[in-house]
Amino acid sequence: MSPLVQRPRPGSAQRPGSTDQHWSMLLFESLSAGVMAVTVGLAAVMGVVGVYVIVVWPLTFWDLANLGLEQYASWTNTVLWSVFTGGSLAGYWCFSGAAFKPKAKAKVPVRPARSRR
Repeated sequence: MSPLVQRPRPGSAQRPGSTDQHWSMLLFESLSAGVMAVTVGLAAVMGVVGVYVIVVWPLTFWDLANLGLEQYASWTNTVLWSVFTGGSLAGYWCFSGAAFKPKAKAKVPVRPARSRR
């Protein structure tokens, strides 16, 4: 054979897409996004409590004792798990690439124009 004949290279067989991730890495990234969502929520609550402790309480001596927040204590576990789950799902949506894929446009059937009689 002539040296000008092109031959397929042995390593150029069909490779999987370079953007595909292993499922364990995608799971780790998604759960990390859930942990980050809980951390951001905790930081927000700490910020609100910090403003209260630094500004409101020294000026008014209002200690929230008669507000009755104890009735909401049973919801804390549900709220924390919901924030974690929502953050994990949002992380999966972003890290899997579904957030950045163009959506297919819905095909609208074209009707023939009616003629006036």
